Amino acid sequence: MIEQLSLVGRKVRLRPKHIGDAANDYAWRRDAELCRLDATSPITCSFKEFLEDYAWELRYPSSGQRFAIETLEGEHIGNCGFFNVDREKKEAEMGIMIGNRAYWNRGYGTDAVLTLLKHIFTSTDLRRIYLKTLDWNIRAQKCFKKCGFSACGSLSCWGYSFLLMETFRPGQPSSGQPE
Repeated sequence: MIEQLSLVGRKVRLRPKHIGDAANDYAWRRDAELCRLDATSPITCSFKEFLEDYAWELRYPSSGQRFAIETLEGEHIGNCGFFNVDREKKEAEMGIMIGNRAYWNRGYGTDAVLTLLKHIFTSTDLRRIYLKTLDWNIRAQKCFKKCGFSACGSLSCWGYSFLLMETFRPGQPSSGQPE
């Protein structure tokens, strides 16, 4: 398992997820508006069932790293991470969600993305980070553009239309090929 340290940005701290995050994550995964923004359906399982799965995922994480997003004062406001790591292509997918609406449109998401990208590009050999965002989610697209992502395609799946976006390690050619 990769040792995860807390990463500090201007407005947020990214820290390893822990069991104490489960209550917020459960509430956010049941919230219809948040699920709509994440192209998912609200979960219907009990908190007890959710907690069992949550604990298992914390014990046996998949590739990449997942973080809780906290304010600098320590309030858990969302989650972010990178996953679907392809070691051969040196790329991974990124995701973010600010679950606490009080922190929307205030720069917390942008700071979390920039903090995570800095971590990825300074502590891994990954060269390309990509993401998919709903094609109608202009707020998210603006955030990602501010963080250096650019559109690179589109995707239709699960009944949704996504804009694909990507960014590269600084100094890396945008083709992803070595110089």
